[in-house]
Parts: sequence; C-alpha cells; structure tokens
Amino acid sequence: MRHSNSKKEERKEKRRLEIEEIIKDYLSVARAHLLKARTLQNSLDEECPKLQLNMDYTDLFIKQISRRVLNGETISPDEKVYSIFEPHTEWICKGKAGIRQELGVKVCVVEDQFGFILDHRIMKGEQDKDVAVEMVRKSKELYPGLTSMSFDKGFYSKVDKDGQNNHSRIEALEVRAHLPVKGRRNKAAQERESKEAFVVARKQHPAVESAINALESHGFDRCPDKGTPNFERYAAMAISASNIHHLGAIIMAREIKVLRRKRKSA
Repeated sequence: MRHSNSKKEERKEKRRLEIEEIIKDYLSVARAHLLKARTLQNSLDEECPKLQLNMDYTDLFIKQISRRVLNGETISPDEKVYSIFEPHTEWICKGKAGIRQELGVKVCVVEDQFGFILDHRIMKGEQDKDVAVEMVRKSKELYPGLTSMSFDKGFYSKVDKDGQNNHSRIEALEVRAHLPVKGRRNKAAQERESKEAFVVARKQHPAVESAINALESHGFDRCPDKGTPNFERYAAMAISASNIHHLGAIIMAREIKVLRRKRKSA
C-alpha cells in the first residue's frame, strides 16, 4: 500500500490511518506466530538454535516496525538488519549517478604502481575516511620503501579537535598523501593539488578503479560462501587470484613480444 499523494490533508490522513490499521493487523498475526513458536520451543526436549534465531529476528522486526511506522521513530543504521541470511550485510551509499545504494560489505584495497594488490581490509561498519591512516600505517610496515599514496576524496577527513586530519596524519608517517579535498577547496588546497607530483599521482589513480572492476569481473562481485569468516577468506582468495591473473598477463605479454622479435629476425 502507498500513501496518498492527494493535496487534501483529510484524504492523506485517511489513507495513513488505513495503512496503520493493516500494519497493526499484520503485526498481530506475527505476534500470534511468535507465541506459537515459543510454545513449541518450550515443549521440545532439546534446544533448537535456528528456531531461537528466527524468533529473535521476529521479535526485533515487530518492535522496529511498531517504532518506525506507528510511533514515527527513526531507526538508527546500527540497529537495522539488512539480511537475516548474512547479518554482516551493510547498506552502502556510494553517491554515484544511477546507483542510489547497494547491499554488501565494503573492501578497501591498496594497489602498487605495477597493478598488483598489496593489501586489503574488510570494512565492518567503517567509512573510507576511518581506515585511511591505518591502511597507510600497515602498508608502510609491510613495504618500508613506500613513499607516496593516492586516494579518493572519500578518504579525506575534516580537521579534528587536535588540529589534524587524515592528510596530516598520513604525512606524519613519512608518506606523501595525494589526497584531494572533499568539497570546496581553499587557496592552500588548490596550490597543493595543482602541483605536478599531485597531478601525476592522480592520473595513475584510475588504475585502482580498473583493479576493482577486475575483481568484480573475476568472481568477487558476489560471494557464494556463507558467514563472515568465509567472506573474509573468499575476499583474500579473490585478491590472490587477481594478482596471479595479472602476473600471467605480464608473462604472456613478454612471451608474445619475444615471438614477434623472432619472426621479424627470421
């Protein structure tokens, strides 16, 4: 059922009350089934974890629907469950044209200048700006020769109470941060982003988007394994497979180049 789009308030209010009555009836049926399930559970000689899990979900959703629809409350994102089959699923808003939202789990990757993925992080309830410094710190530990990194605007953070942001914290790790400012740029940001080194680094950054697309095209668009540990394992395997595939492409290109030289010299 949809709410009325009428310009008359009495019609809109009438429609709203009709919807609320139907939802109340639906919740009454759900409570009856929940009571029946609890009675069944109490009659069993042994525990049934799956039954208990579904009862917990039923009780949660009844309460949330009542709060949201009947009481007009706003349910915070950390309370919401987007999949009862994969509870770790998150609501992802990218802000890209044509994609209002996605359901899944975000994965942050670090790629080197040769196209190999060096490190990754499963982002559990985190945003890009929350993992930027930690990803740089870990990458620096794994690869001490690291001197600069390029980022999307999503990794930018505002100045906090200590007077620092992600850019200054990354620079403190002795890594040059090619991190564009989100929103309107001041004079200092414009000067920094117009420097040749920054421009060159930003031109290389689209290769990361290509790597992400390659991961999705080679099996990482949808994880067939169930559960958080299996998702984490599948992510690591998909990234390893992508690196092996990229290495194979380099070797094949070299072999083809050698064959062409032999043909020209023959």
